[in-house]
Amino acid sequence: MSGRDAFLAGMRELLEGIEAEGLTKRERPILSAQGTHVRVGDRDLLNLCANNYLGLANHPALIEAARRGMDEHGYGMASVRFICGTQDIHRALEARLARFLGMEDAILFAACFDANGGLFEPLLGPEDAVISDALNHASIIDGIRLCKARRYRYANSDMEDLRRQLAEARAGGARHLLIATDGVFSMDGYLARLPEIVALAEEFGALVMVDDCHATGFMGPKGQGTPAHHGVTVDILTGTLGKALGGALGGYVAGPQPVIDLLRQRARPYLFSNALPPAVVAAGLAALDLVEAADDLRAALFENTAYWRAGLTEAGFRLLPGAHPIVPVMLGEARLAQEMAAALYDRGVYVSGFFFPVVPRGQARIRTQMNAALTRDDLDLALAAFRAAGKAVGAI
Repeated sequence: MSGRDAFLAGMRELLEGIEAEGLTKRERPILSAQGTHVRVGDRDLLNLCANNYLGLANHPALIEAARRGMDEHGYGMASVRFICGTQDIHRALEARLARFLGMEDAILFAACFDANGGLFEPLLGPEDAVISDALNHASIIDGIRLCKARRYRYANSDMEDLRRQLAEARAGGARHLLIATDGVFSMDGYLARLPEIVALAEEFGALVMVDDCHATGFMGPKGQGTPAHHGVTVDILTGTLGKALGGALGGYVAGPQPVIDLLRQRARPYLFSNALPPAVVAAGLAALDLVEAADDLRAALFENTAYWRAGLTEAGFRLLPGAHPIVPVMLGEARLAQEMAAALYDRGVYVSGFFFPVVPRGQARIRTQMNAALTRDDLDLALAAFRAAGKAVGAI
């Protein structure tokens, strides 16, 4: 057997093992715009698994802004930013994001995965330490792996453990300490305990970095995110345009001017990736205008969340506690999560099963997500489907 044949045989064996464990992830092509209702094949489905928190993904104002952006600035940049890929609207969006978030400046990336992946290596050296929450997003984990700082991890939202890790890092002579956390832990909908984290940071002379992807646009006053929600200030914020801010793509880091300036000089995903296309940038600017004036949408989102949680609990499903629009329905095993998702699909509801390696083994779930555009009729239809599907597969 050749080296190539042996390699491919190993890949097939891995894939067969994934399938045998019921862990294969399958994609369903959507034939319509993203929204509360989507067309998949010949069916119209109620969509409960998008990050489209404010329902802006198919908003006419964003579509028009994107068209105007292409008319005025073209289709793509065909370059990285520092060569010839920066347009006036790129800097306008960065300044607008910084102002919205209460930061000195911001820098755009292709996605927040790239923002987190490029953040740590330029800022931290082997004499520094980063202390990371155990449930942080994969992009934070990968970004930390790419830097040479000493690595410490604390149990999810365990402030005593965070204190221990900070003390150990400080006792070890670390020059700079950086605490890294999600603002909202995306698999569970839990909010980071930012007031306590900030207090510990002040006590130990550390900085705080927050990934706010699942909060920007709808948490806190005017949707400014989890720090605003908690009434605290953090040092560095990362986030995305790909969820509540229109649902396209693009990420950012916002923070102190020297941090942003150094990232422009040294962040590898920024230096070696094409600039965001003009349509996305123009729509991002329009999305921020919509979001700042969207108190009605934020109110509808959280009203829907409360109604949905109450209905699922009454039906007998086990939920993770909280009030965030991420509402995980806990099922335990991957196969059951897959069967539940399929049963809901048959009943007109589009959801996805989450299982290893996305979540730990034994903690498979259907992660439902609320949306400001969902009507009470939509939610009642979905609750009826969940009750019927849950009984059909033995989940309730």
